[in-house]
Amino acid sequence: MSKQALWSGRFDGGMDESTLRFTSSLDVDSALAFYDVMGSLAHVRMLKEQDIIPVGDADEIIRGLISIVSAMEKGEFETDDSLEDIHTNIEFRLTSMIGPVGGKLHTGRSRNDQVATDLRMYLRDIILEAVMDIDTLAMSMLKVAEEHDGTIMPGFTHMQHAQPVTLAQHMMAHVFRLSRDADRLLNALDRMDRCPLGSAALAGTTYPIDRRMTAEALGFRAPTQNSIDSVSSRDNVLETVFCASMAAIDMSSVCEELILWSSQEFGFIEMADAYTTGSSIMPQKKNPDIAELIRGRTGAVIGDLVSLMTMMKGLPLSYNRDLQEDKGPVMDSMRIVSDGADMLSKVISTMEIKKDAMLRAVGKGFINATDLADYLVTKGVPFRDAHAAVGESVRYCIDNKKELEDLTIDEFRGFSPSIEEDVYDILPVKACVERRLSYGGTSSASTDMQITEAIGMIMERDERIRQETQLIEKCWDDLLKDV
Repeated sequence: MSKQALWSGRFDGGMDESTLRFTSSLDVDSALAFYDVMGSLAHVRMLKEQDIIPVGDADEIIRGLISIVSAMEKGEFETDDSLEDIHTNIEFRLTSMIGPVGGKLHTGRSRNDQVATDLRMYLRDIILEAVMDIDTLAMSMLKVAEEHDGTIMPGFTHMQHAQPVTLAQHMMAHVFRLSRDADRLLNALDRMDRCPLGSAALAGTTYPIDRRMTAEALGFRAPTQNSIDSVSSRDNVLETVFCASMAAIDMSSVCEELILWSSQEFGFIEMADAYTTGSSIMPQKKNPDIAELIRGRTGAVIGDLVSLMTMMKGLPLSYNRDLQEDKGPVMDSMRIVSDGADMLSKVISTMEIKKDAMLRAVGKGFINATDLADYLVTKGVPFRDAHAAVGESVRYCIDNKKELEDLTIDEFRGFSPSIEEDVYDILPVKACVERRLSYGGTSSASTDMQITEAIGMIMERDERIRQETQLIEKCWDDLLKDV
């Protein structure tokens, strides 16, 4: 079959070269090549089972498709730029190998449902990969937490010293944010776990196809319920990129802190040489470029989301060629997230933590003032009165260049007669930390519970990924069996 014969019929003339260049998606959808062949194998095996095409023709097509997969695995499958997309390339390769019988593969389907199915299979794989990368990053932070449940640092609000916390609790805050990012991606995967194949162009097909058979063969739990929705909706793509945006934003927040912490003003950490760069002119510099690039590329992920939302907002049902533009943004955003999580995990796993610098910083900014107010409340003072009394004591300390723990009992009693000698037991920052035993708090007992919970969540996702991967691999093995 000639290239022109693939999509000819209604047209007298061939496609102009500029039209081909403008409409080609080959540079992007080549990533779907393997999924396209697997979808075709499921489809033709169903056509055979349903006696829609002759058994001999189906077997010939199956062998041809398996041969194409083999060529892909060996790196021997070459695409032809004169064909507008990967789907056409594969069909042309098939018909070149086995002749006109290859054209029977397209019975009962359209490129619309074919592409929608390929994309869902692709998304399934990159989501599972991204979740593993995010969990690897979370584990690197969790290990820091395990090693530093006694490392005290300032907790911040408004970038001002607020209350003393442990580095363990601070790291665990990021771990739980990342854990939600991973969960969001898996939740998105649950909603796209239906197979569009068999929806055809938009209205379904007159052939007696078995959509449940193809869905099961490709590892989906069921077929999509509406053929128009199947070929026109891309909420699965939008949701994936939204989840990627949230993950990128959360990683950017980590990077911002690491950049600040590695500065001379903070001096809380030093990044490993392997994940920093020098200056072209200033020999003393050690720049946190990896963290800065992850922070910077977050804008591209958010931009991908805005691009897709803008593309989708005005599309009527059902398929429109605009939808060709859905693949680049999702591929780009998921690559940025996976690469960023991988690199950030390496930065965190290798950085040196300056515990002494963190502890020195805790001594600034009256970080134990809230504990003094809480102490007064335990003595029966209303919190608002306690708040005012401690505020006055802080002002006194600033004027007299003292810290709260430097005040004498007489000075304390000048602000509240309820203060007694036991006040000195609650002012040390270690005591401030360990008194916060509430669930989710910063005490070592509380952070130990957080670490245990987070490990359990990661292990659950790991098991989910293992099961999903096994199912997918079994589907591929079954589809690639010779006839």
